[in-house]
Amino acid sequence: MVAERVPPGLILDAAAPEPLHRQLYDRLRDSVLTGMLPPGTRLASTRVMAAELGVSRNTVMAAFNQLLAEGYLQGRVGSGTYVTRTLPDDVLRARAARPERETMDRGRGLSRRGAKLVATPVTVARTGAPVAFRPGLPALDEFPLDLWSRLVARRWRDATPDLLGYGDPAGHRPLRKTIAAHLAVARSVRCDPDQVVIVSGSQQALDLASRLLLDPGDRVWVEDPGYLGARAVVAGAGAEIVPVPVDAEGLVVSAGIARAPKAAMAYVTPSHQYPLGVTMSLARRLELLEWARTAGAWVLEDDYDSETRYAGRPLAALQGLDADQRVIYMGTFSKVMLPSLRLGYLVLPPDVVDAFVAARAVSDRHSPSVEQAALADFIDQGHFDRHIRRMRMLYADRQAALLHAAHRHLDGMLDVRAHDAGKHVVGFLPEGADDASLSDRARDHRVEAQPLSGYYLRERPRQGFVLGYAAVPERSTRAAVLRLAEALRDGA
Repeated sequence: MVAERVPPGLILDAAAPEPLHRQLYDRLRDSVLTGMLPPGTRLASTRVMAAELGVSRNTVMAAFNQLLAEGYLQGRVGSGTYVTRTLPDDVLRARAARPERETMDRGRGLSRRGAKLVATPVTVARTGAPVAFRPGLPALDEFPLDLWSRLVARRWRDATPDLLGYGDPAGHRPLRKTIAAHLAVARSVRCDPDQVVIVSGSQQALDLASRLLLDPGDRVWVEDPGYLGARAVVAGAGAEIVPVPVDAEGLVVSAGIARAPKAAMAYVTPSHQYPLGVTMSLARRLELLEWARTAGAWVLEDDYDSETRYAGRPLAALQGLDADQRVIYMGTFSKVMLPSLRLGYLVLPPDVVDAFVAARAVSDRHSPSVEQAALADFIDQGHFDRHIRRMRMLYADRQAALLHAAHRHLDGMLDVRAHDAGKHVVGFLPEGADDASLSDRARDHRVEAQPLSGYYLRERPRQGFVLGYAAVPERSTRAAVLRLAEALRDGA
């Protein structure tokens, strides 16, 4: 039997949420079941396949071992690895005869908007215990669980009928009042409680804003590089993504105007740009607001990581500078408390509040009322502010531990830069390095290092890693950096 090389069309996506070995397993398994790899086909060796796909040999071996264990492949000593001959021919013929549309689980019967939504890359939060250096996670080991449990238990124990029945789609009124008061002091946000709408995290906030404020074909500025989840929502709304570059002062507004002067919306992370970590300058903020006023556009301000700032006070929000009611401000408690809490908020211009509340009711009625009440208690009693202060000091220490270990063990392989806010840093690789393949090697060494290039759309991608440190205790940082160093040396 003539040896096969890599099956035609087999492509792995390093920016996808699934590990590369799982992607390879899925594609080889589908190729067997659809008859693309007939029974008895001899596969390329793990070494050859790894070289052609640009991944580590361990990745290919992991996929092969799973397929061998499940009976799709069989090994012959001294001969190689083959597609098993024991699969029923009638089953394979039936699968091969199906229209291609039916073999694509995520494509069957989808609308054009739905197809765009699922086809847009998005970083999906991984489940399970925190792994170094997974970005986006707070210090789960330092959250005051006993205190939070007591607050929630008390609310359940003394629950009134208004907490047990259907709640206000806009959110629990005391929580909205508390958030408005907190934002006025901490972020210089100008609003009253009637402008606050509680949502199930920032992703739902993005979804509601896109569905209510964008029509198919509208153009939307997004930061390049930028948050993948925002791009997916914009694409799902049928809008056109307009990548706008980011420099040391944040979004380059002049570039956005040159590319799409009549865009309907701009999505920005001005206080702590994701993923580069830069802060939008005052000049750029004013320039962006002036463009929004003259263009009649919306500005969606994602203030996801502004609370954890180590150098001075948190910066004032863009919304506080907005005199024309063009800014929609969004925040989340997932990043500062617990991701599983699934509570966030929107601060809206008064004239669109009713529309957002109606859409919130259609979407999923309201967020859990008891948890909203417990969160209001957590903030009102001062626990939230104390927790934030503790986390600022803790995260500063954890970032310092990562920087110290990186400078000692990654010198010449990864240039890790300090940030003055947030829960991640960016490390830049030497010229000519491939961050996607090196990220795969890091995963083989039990380290998650998100490839920076995956966050780019149009600009020339920088090669590097996004390294989350907030969820990694200092005692674990050095060992994780040593594993990352080993992975980078293996990939050199």
